[in-house]
This record gives sequence, C-alpha cells and structure tokens, in this order.
Amino acid sequence: MTTAVKEQATAAAVTPVERRRRLMPRWRDYGRPRELVVRYLLLLFVLGITVGPLLWQLLSSLKGVGEDVFGSNASLFPRDPTLRAYREVFAQVPVWTYIRNSMAVVALSVTSQLVFSTLAGYMLSKPSWKGRKLVWVLLMASMMFPFESIMVSLFLSIRDLGLLDNLAGVWLPGFVAAINVLIMRAAFLAVPREIEDAAMLDGAGEWKRFRYLYLPSAWGAILVVTINTFISAWDDFLWPLIVLRTEDHFTLTLGLARLQSSSFGYDQRMVMAGSVISVIPVLVLFVITQRWFYKGVSSGAVKL
Repeated sequence: MTTAVKEQATAAAVTPVERRRRLMPRWRDYGRPRELVVRYLLLLFVLGITVGPLLWQLLSSLKGVGEDVFGSNASLFPRDPTLRAYREVFAQVPVWTYIRNSMAVVALSVTSQLVFSTLAGYMLSKPSWKGRKLVWVLLMASMMFPFESIMVSLFLSIRDLGLLDNLAGVWLPGFVAAINVLIMRAAFLAVPREIEDAAMLDGAGEWKRFRYLYLPSAWGAILVVTINTFISAWDDFLWPLIVLRTEDHFTLTLGLARLQSSSFGYDQRMVMAGSVISVIPVLVLFVITQRWFYKGVSSGAVKL
C-alpha cells in the first residue's frame, strides 16, 4: 500500500467529532496563559488611552446642569442623562454653516490630493525619465520642515493672492502632500513590471495602463490617502484660525472653539458636546472603511 493510500485510509477512519476537535483552536495555539494575559492587559491599556478620553467627553456632555464635569465631586457617569448641551450648541452657534464650510474644504482637499498625488506617484514609479531622483529628494526634504516653520510665508502668499477670509485660502496649502505622493508611489511600485510589459505588447498606451492596470491595483492606497486627507482637513484648526475672519466662513473646529469664550458662559458640557459633534464624522468614516484602510496600509508598505 502506498503512502497516499495510507493517508487517505487514516483520514477516512477519523470520526467527524474527532475531526472537529482537531480543527478547533487550542489554548497553546495562542501561547502560554501568562503571555496571553499580559497581551490582553496591554491591549486593554492601549484601548483605555485611545478610547477613554472620547468616552469621557461623551459622558460629560450628557450631564445635567447641576452635575460637575471636573473636580472632586464629579462622577464619570451622568446621574440624569440629557441632550440639553447638544440642543444648546445647535441653538447658540450656526453648526450647520460650520459643517458646510468644513465639507467644502474636505471635498476640495480630497479631490486635489487624489488627482495630483496619484499622478505624481505614478510618474515617480517610472524609472525611465531624468530628474526622478532629484524630485524624490526634494519630496523627502519637504517632509523634514514642520508646518509652523513655513506658516508665515504661507500666510503672506495667501494674503497676496487675496484669499484671506476665504475657504480657498484654507484649502490651498493642502493642495497636495508629499506623504500621499510617497504612498501612491509605493503602491504603484508593487505592480509587477511583467504585467505592464504584457499590456504594452497588447497595444495599451500610457493612459490605458494607468487607468486599467495601475489604478485598480492601488485602490487600498487611494483609500488611505482619502481617509488621511479627510481627517487632516476636517480636524485642522491652526491654519483656519489664521486665515479666516468672519463667522460665516468658519470651519467646524474653529467655530466650535468659540464655545470656550466668555460670551457663551463657558459651559463645560457644551464644550464637550461640541467636541463630540466634531469627531462624529471621522469616527463614522473610519468605522465604515476600517477593513479596507488596514489592507491599504499593508499594500502601500510593500516597497518604499
């Protein structure tokens, strides 16, 4: 009897119960019990650091007027949960105007970032043109300078263009980011050269190869760029604070920051409610796209 026949006979002799028992994960597959406990304790610690502040803000925003948010008498959970703080926020500040302005800046930023970072990343992934290394070095060097070091020169440029107190002035510095170009370049470099050669033999031109070969393979990186751009444009506070002047042009983060001024009585519950309102769109976007986001991060990290 051959070895293959013996293996088939052995597999046939195993009962369904025994087969299920073998397929079930065993405790030792996860490591020793002590290591498993330490692993989960570390995960719970990281979860408390990341989710704890947001949960505290949410619970604080649901507290009533007579409950303390800070101090020794403050409790974590509200005794009488209420949405009064949220109603007051929408009643005292034009939240929908702020949201509309933020969405306009986000839409412009995401569109320009996707178009130009994708095209630039595609060109940088091609080794057949002169000056590619110089452009690569300049992109890497631009990432070494923090935004605060060029903020004054950016402000003077926006002022000379007449874009002060204009949403276009908020969007223009985020026209395209070097990090997004590098992400797209890494995604395009992961495409095998043999596939492109085969497409060229079939008569596909540059645009067809870019449209039907490279873009479908880089959808994960495109999603990463979209989410990163959305979060950075939505949460930006410093640059809108410098550029914008009138309340009708305020973004959401800048407008809700006015809740901390004395003109609104500095209600701590309203400040917490405003913080929760500003973070809800980011959480919704991330929850919906988290599966593809992590896949895009891993696919974009293949080659740098």
